[in-house]
Amino acid sequence: MNILYLLIPLGIIFMAVILAAFLWTVRAGQYDDMEGPAHRILMDDDDPRIPRRDPASRETREEDR
Repeated sequence: MNILYLLIPLGIIFMAVILAAFLWTVRAGQYDDMEGPAHRILMDDDDPRIPRRDPASRETREEDR
């Protein structure tokens, strides 16, 4: 029975810490866009910043060898 005098306050302190961490993440904007990454993975990679090798440049490099 005496252990309850220790465990109940520890449980309340632990719950307060978890609640504070959750509220901190909500205020920091961690849960603002939950669907964006799920839709972004389905988009095509037609980004011109991605370097791509075209087949013509490979043929010219093979001729240079």
